[in-house]
Amino acid sequence: MAAEEEHVKKPKSKAEVCGYPVSIFIIVINEFCERFSYYGMRAVLVLYFKYFLRWDDDTATAIYHSFVAVCYLTPIFGAIIADSWLGKFKTIFSLSVVYTIGQAVMAVSSIHDLTDSNKDGTPDSLTIHVALSMIGLLLIAIGTGGIKPCVSAFGGDQFEDHQEKQRSRFFSIFYLSINAGSLLSTVITPILRGQECGINTQQKCYPLAFGVPAALMLVALLVFLAGSGLYKKVSPQGNVMLKVTKCIGFALKNRWRHRSKQFPKREHWMDWADEKYDKRLISQIKMVLKVLFLYIPLPMFWALFDQQGSRWTLQATTMDGNFGLMTIQPDQMQTVNPILIIVLVPVVDGLLYPLIAKCKLNFTPLKRMTVGMLLAASAFVVAAVVQIQIDATLPNFPEPGQSQLKFINLGNEAVTAKWTDKSLTLDKWTNSPYEDSKSEQIRLSVQYGQKPNNYSIDLQSGTRQTLLLTNSPVSIYMLKDIGEKPEQGSNAIRFVNGFNQPVKISVGGTDLGNVNFLSSTNYTLVGEGTSNFNFSSNGFFCNSSKTFGFGSSYTIVIKEMCTENTNLNLMYVEDIQANTIHMAWQIPQYFLMTSGEVVFSVTGLEFSYSQAPSNMKSVLQAGWLLTVAVGNIIVLIVAEAGEFPKQWAEYILFAALLLAVSVLFAVMAYFYTYVDPVQIEAQFDDEEQKKNHIYENGVNACEMEEGLKAHEDKQNDVKQTKI
Repeated sequence: MAAEEEHVKKPKSKAEVCGYPVSIFIIVINEFCERFSYYGMRAVLVLYFKYFLRWDDDTATAIYHSFVAVCYLTPIFGAIIADSWLGKFKTIFSLSVVYTIGQAVMAVSSIHDLTDSNKDGTPDSLTIHVALSMIGLLLIAIGTGGIKPCVSAFGGDQFEDHQEKQRSRFFSIFYLSINAGSLLSTVITPILRGQECGINTQQKCYPLAFGVPAALMLVALLVFLAGSGLYKKVSPQGNVMLKVTKCIGFALKNRWRHRSKQFPKREHWMDWADEKYDKRLISQIKMVLKVLFLYIPLPMFWALFDQQGSRWTLQATTMDGNFGLMTIQPDQMQTVNPILIIVLVPVVDGLLYPLIAKCKLNFTPLKRMTVGMLLAASAFVVAAVVQIQIDATLPNFPEPGQSQLKFINLGNEAVTAKWTDKSLTLDKWTNSPYEDSKSEQIRLSVQYGQKPNNYSIDLQSGTRQTLLLTNSPVSIYMLKDIGEKPEQGSNAIRFVNGFNQPVKISVGGTDLGNVNFLSSTNYTLVGEGTSNFNFSSNGFFCNSSKTFGFGSSYTIVIKEMCTENTNLNLMYVEDIQANTIHMAWQIPQYFLMTSGEVVFSVTGLEFSYSQAPSNMKSVLQAGWLLTVAVGNIIVLIVAEAGEFPKQWAEYILFAALLLAVSVLFAVMAYFYTYVDPVQIEAQFDDEEQKKNHIYENGVNACEMEEGLKAHEDKQNDVKQTKI
């Protein structure tokens, strides 16, 4: 008892609320803030890579999954540090400091004014921002991963032995705080990102989207530190993972030494460790290894699951997020997962599983996990179908060596244009679709009425261009068009003056200046919704408005200005179609993926814990987290090495891989024999008790024999004395 007290530092105060230690509430608040910080930052991360750091989709996806992989590798080291060196409290505190610094560095890295010396709204040196981002992400990965295995265990340490019921409820509340933090942050941080902020120019507010999670992590740190005097602190007593690793290492080394045929084989290769380690530990490791062997196919599930935050978010950027009463940001679609978890967990546990049991179907944990993997694979098939529909609505931009040309007739009569082997006729104030061309220079004939006019036109490879035609007098004017979908769901608009007088134009509060006849403004980005335009010329003022969707581009031609006798007349030429596939079409794939998570992840942890000894839970937790890390590494490899002409092909590849892995896992599960660790350990306890009993009896027998011998010697001495 005294030795046990040496390992435990009691709290200064034993205050309780409703039978729970006060320290528990502090730990729950700390976990909520930390999870808000992590998931809030992670929700906007892939869009930060794409739109701020200007990485392509594959690079953004690869770095995102590299970060997640490191986050799930570091818990192993966090657990070793806590159990073997610092203890849980000091480990949580020190790594939370690292975590907070990392979040602050991420917020600083996203300030575009930091290197924007020319004040044009674009960083002059992305290298500085990339370097700061990588430092910040590394610190965050070390912090969040390092404290992951410690916080829940530290909470469990706060209870006394007679508080088993409260301890069980604590873990439920703890899990609820994780989901609450995840759900709220995934809703809030994309809204913050969508705001505009800046010192010199207004841009998407990534500093606010990263700054709020950084502030929440600071709150988590301060709250945790404030409760220092209320915690029960258990001193480090050695890490079981190190013991397991050393035992396995010794068994392998000993087996290699005795690889010759002259040495008899043993039932299991771990039995080669019995020269140094006791049979109980070896038996426990055997049980753990059986479960870890089943973990081998599991990373493929996580490879698909974690793409909700990368590929699926990027897919949502090409979709329509208008839900009527609200507009959903692409990164907010991730909230579908925690919402569905809250709904599906009680439905599956309280309704589906009991119904299957009543039907007398043997729906074992491993069968459930197989079904979960198949559901995840089907989710990616659905994602591929959605992607095919999206691709059908996306513009086909010219490949290198090609160009595209569009004509707009600003004349008051029809015009015929001829070049190479093509010809088209446009009525007045109409436009043509884009025409493909493989020539860098074309001879163009423009004919109003009877007389043609010839021009030599230079075309830029890999670009789209618009040619303005007019007959007052006959002339042409070339415009370079936008070469990609507008970013972040914005709409790119420009104005062309087809009126014969200069016109001053403004959009919202942005003044675009005076535009002469047959001239155009630069592209201006406007958000989804209604935008207002203001025009003035020769003392006349008029305005107009248009409602835009997501990701469109328009050339707006001023046909007539408002005067005493005429009204404003605008011509809208669609250069790029708005996103037409609604984000709601992602809900089926989220539903299938979340359903798979519920029957795979929850069941997997439950199965693992039921098949391993109580002192080996941390080893299985480390193995489980390792499968998540390996899954993200798989995505990293595919994103960097795979070259797919269309994104849907990559989705099908992942679905096919998981399907194959599901079959493999089903075969492995078929041959798996369930064990009862409690019963096995009870056998060892019985054997130890028998050994102790034999030992004690042996000692007693020896004592009796020695007593009898001493008594006989004493009697002999007495006889000799009498003689």
